[in-house]
Amino acid sequence: MSEAVSEEPAVEASLQAFTETLRNSETYQQFIDASEQLEADDEAQSLLETYQQKQQQLQGGEFDSSIMSDLQELQTELSNNETIQQHQAAQEELVALLEQTNDVISEQIRQEFAQSLGGGCC
Repeated sequence: MSEAVSEEPAVEASLQAFTETLRNSETYQQFIDASEQLEADDEAQSLLETYQQKQQQLQGGEFDSSIMSDLQELQTELSNNETIQQHQAAQEELVALLEQTNDVISEQIRQEFAQSLGGGCC
């Protein structure tokens, strides 16, 4: 038991160093920059909001072809919006980096690191 307690500070220090390295990585910084640009882009925000509202309308009722048509048009606009595309690309890069990190940790501890065990207490 004393061995586990004495290792905790080392694990915490390593975790702190890892998160600091991640925060300083170019991939993470690009994601933060893209997120800030997305948040500052009123046109992109409006497109995303409208798309989400249309999705909720479609999910909340019976199938409506006009809403589906609106969603398809909005999807095209989202695909053509440079700010949204940059954010999506930066997010995909960050997710790929985190998946690689997960793979390395899993390999080192010889079990799946970020695995959902599912279920709840009840």
